[in-house]
Amino acid sequence: MTNDNNIIQINDLHKSFSIKGREVVALEDINLNIHKGEIFGIIGLSGAGKSTLVRCINFLEKPTSGSVIFDGRDLGTLPAAELRKARQQMGMIFQQFNLLMQRTALENVCFPLELAGVSKADAKKRALELLEIVGLAERAGAYPVQLSGGQKQRVAIARALATEPKVLLCDEATSALDPQTTASILELLRKLNREMGITVIIITHEMRVIEDVCKRVAIIADHRIAEVGPVLDIFTHPKTDATRQLVYREDEDPVVYHAGEGRFLRIVYNGSFALEPVIAKMILDLHIPVNIIHANLRSIEGDTYGDMVVQVPDLMGSERVYQYLRDRGIAVEEVSQDA
Repeated sequence: MTNDNNIIQINDLHKSFSIKGREVVALEDINLNIHKGEIFGIIGLSGAGKSTLVRCINFLEKPTSGSVIFDGRDLGTLPAAELRKARQQMGMIFQQFNLLMQRTALENVCFPLELAGVSKADAKKRALELLEIVGLAERAGAYPVQLSGGQKQRVAIARALATEPKVLLCDEATSALDPQTTASILELLRKLNREMGITVIIITHEMRVIEDVCKRVAIIADHRIAEVGPVLDIFTHPKTDATRQLVYREDEDPVVYHAGEGRFLRIVYNGSFALEPVIAKMILDLHIPVNIIHANLRSIEGDTYGDMVVQVPDLMGSERVYQYLRDRGIAVEEVSQDA
């Protein structure tokens, strides 16, 4: 049963490959709904199945079983010609840009229009409009070798927009870019989503990208969906080890500091709390010393959130700290030393 609010519904999807006579499972029991007009993230570590999932979404890989409903139509039931038309409504953006090196920026954007049978004059006009939208009109005559990484990705985005898609599939689209360029590309995707109503699906292994731009996220681990929900909920209350591994960035993972007595508490506080000396005030009020293991400020959906792990020396003290923070509306949970 389809939902009019969903642009994509994935039902009981399974994908396996036969390699040297052995079945290798790439995706198992995937169920996912992506809403019209949202920016949705799919995140997982290398080998989790992200790239296979995105290729199943647009049927570049046919699922072994299950279904993909795109804009109310089951892709698995469409004749080849209809499937090609459906794919034109899903633009793809890749990590390595995939531009044609012998074509200029303008000619790269024209290419899918030419394949769709658009006249050269109309294709050129549309391509120039798209290069203007992505802020690259002045580089229309440049070849890929003459463009920076960020400029190449803007050309790739313009090319993906050529067929007026309803969805942009971004497969590790910022992984090859520096942080400043990544921020500019994500802002461009936000603009396209806001002004053109395009649904954006971002596939990545970087939690920072998800936090910066996505409203909802699916965590994929061991070829399955581990969690799905609003980014803030996932960040504040990760429910699975796979999610914690992504939320606790490698350079902040509290597990590496597990030596010593006491309990570890993870504290997440938002809004004004993120800019106040919460821990200092707590120490003064409770007269309980704590050891700050790590602390970090993040921006999620435009708001500032603090993420901190503290070590409390004894059980009684940790219970008082826990209750003190909860009474003030601050999210807190115990972090296992053996996780």
